[in-house]
Amino acid sequence: MKYLGWFSCGITSAVACKLAIEQYGEDNVELYYFVIDSAHPDNERFIRDCEEWYGKKINRIQSEKYTDQFDVIRKTKYVNGPAGARCTLELKKKMRFKIEDEYKQWAGQIFGFEFEKREVNRAIRFSEQYPKAKPVFPLIDNELTKVMCADILEMNGIKLPVMYDLGFHNNNCIGCVKGGKGYWNHVRKTFPDYFERMANLEREVDRSCIRGVFLDELNPEEGRHAPPIVPNCGAVCQTEFNHIIDPRTEKVMSGEKKLIQLKLF
Repeated sequence: MKYLGWFSCGITSAVACKLAIEQYGEDNVELYYFVIDSAHPDNERFIRDCEEWYGKKINRIQSEKYTDQFDVIRKTKYVNGPAGARCTLELKKKMRFKIEDEYKQWAGQIFGFEFEKREVNRAIRFSEQYPKAKPVFPLIDNELTKVMCADILEMNGIKLPVMYDLGFHNNNCIGCVKGGKGYWNHVRKTFPDYFERMANLEREVDRSCIRGVFLDELNPEEGRHAPPIVPNCGAVCQTEFNHIIDPRTEKVMSGEKKLIQLKLF
């Protein structure tokens, strides 16, 4: 059975996929990237660089119904809610479920959750909510942080995605609806056309990305652009489970236990 690797064009998923290939063999790992029209064009270069590094192709899959987060919002009139962002569900989660249906069975699924308290907590919660996914977290098992992943890529001659150079802390879609005030003000400066596009769309559907304020009312000086502003958006929405801290998280962070030893899988 194959391992399914979810490549998001972020630095953590890139290294997680490489570790999986090294551990399980390139013939036993299939990699997938969710194509979204609002991603930065440099992602194509990063994909090519990683394919050369991996020695294998990264498969691409895109929603047949929606092109990007703007398209999802316009058609569904929904932005954010208790269950998370609708665009994550439509553009990523449903695509993951589609691949799962095609494979029927798999040895495990590779996720790029890093070795950081909040991410370990998410891994525990995710494993319990989606046990059939058989999730594998190579970065946590190898105690690798995001900064360490960036170092690994650069040491292998792979330039980080441009979004990081532009001051974003994650390589999400341009104009991520999960961003806060600081994030959106950074978008305003860096991608003013995307900022205006989302501001206009908010008024069109009468829903806002940021609770309590529409983008066209946002004070340009409000918020702070410090990590983490926008959670990584891979095959699952990273806003899930962040508010519930599992006591087992500390055991993993301290080295007392590995995730696999917590009998989550």
